[in-house]
Amino acid sequence: MTVRLLTNIGRLWTGTDVCSNAAILIHDDRIVWAGPASDLPQSVPGVIDDIVDVDHVENLGGGLVTPGLIDAHSHPVYAGNRWAELAMRTSGSSHSEITAAGGGVNSTVTVTRGTDPWTLCNNVRERLRQWIVGGTTTVEAKTGYHLTRDGELADIRLLRSLESEPAMPRIHATFLAAHVLPPEFFGRRRDYVEAVRLWAGDAAAAGADSMDVYCDEGHFTADEARALLLTGKQAGLKARIHACAQDRVGAAQVAAEVGCCSADLLTEASEEDIKALAHAGVTATVCPGSALRTRRTPPVRAMLDRGVTLALGTDHNPGQCGITSMPLVVGLSVAMFGLSVTEALRAATLGGAAALRVGDRGALAPGMLADIVLWDADHEGAFAWSFGLRALRVWRGGVAI
Repeated sequence: MTVRLLTNIGRLWTGTDVCSNAAILIHDDRIVWAGPASDLPQSVPGVIDDIVDVDHVENLGGGLVTPGLIDAHSHPVYAGNRWAELAMRTSGSSHSEITAAGGGVNSTVTVTRGTDPWTLCNNVRERLRQWIVGGTTTVEAKTGYHLTRDGELADIRLLRSLESEPAMPRIHATFLAAHVLPPEFFGRRRDYVEAVRLWAGDAAAAGADSMDVYCDEGHFTADEARALLLTGKQAGLKARIHACAQDRVGAAQVAAEVGCCSADLLTEASEEDIKALAHAGVTATVCPGSALRTRRTPPVRAMLDRGVTLALGTDHNPGQCGITSMPLVVGLSVAMFGLSVTEALRAATLGGAAALRVGDRGALAPGMLADIVLWDADHEGAFAWSFGLRALRVWRGGVAI
């Protein structure tokens, strides 16, 4: 039994409330109490083994403490980079020109397939480390750059093994074999869709939490996405979908019909799409880094006005966005989407928990996991100012990273 007390917290943002001169009481990996230090319970579940005086951490005078942030959309399992492709794109090269030069998603597939498992694991480990030291304690991590049965299953097992290592974030592993059509299946589209459906049960057995389908022009159709996601749900995988990233192909409607946990990106979502998501209780996961690159902004305010729960993601991937900082994502969401700091922080905590359908994180309250961050600030408004607020100390399950 371990009991830990964090005390002299200058400002505590719990996800649902704010208080000053606060404290948090932790039993093993769970919070048993959080609130004003003056209301600290007289009796605790055991002997307090560790007292952390937040006031003495870098002499902050208390500092700001929040729940650990949650990245609800990322693609961290890949090898190599596509920086030359990005340079071509910014110089005006077309998609066909980039593909002819050897770029595109399939270039990452080729490099990832050719990378030995040890090197790939080390690369992914180093990336995930960036998330947790930056204050993100849970990461939704997609596969999708092997596009073979054995490769995709190995990626899921890789993520599960890394999660068990010290100083790693919690991982929500998402099976994304339905990312693009791999080169060896050109001309055999139906065969690949059926293959992925057959792999879904194996992915669940390997430790995947969810199944995702990239439903867009050049990827998979609405009908294909529906069939794939329903198969995944039968195998015990939560459903999520890349929806309306470029052209409207009916992805958001599929998300509502299937009962997806989240519909992601949504830059072209219509009023009908928003109504359907709200009615079905689908969380909308938006990624300002990708919206900034494409210069197409999802209708975030309309979604909130309709009662859609909002989550945030980095959309870290090798071809478009290298962000690993959720504090940066929070700041960009305020600047680009017109969110208040409170709305953005809720989307990065409770919203992320809703997108992943996990009820044990995203807030600092009794029974929740003790995933906690102390920030280099004394007020949450600093997220809107710094564009990448620094985490001074991170606790995962009550243990300092």
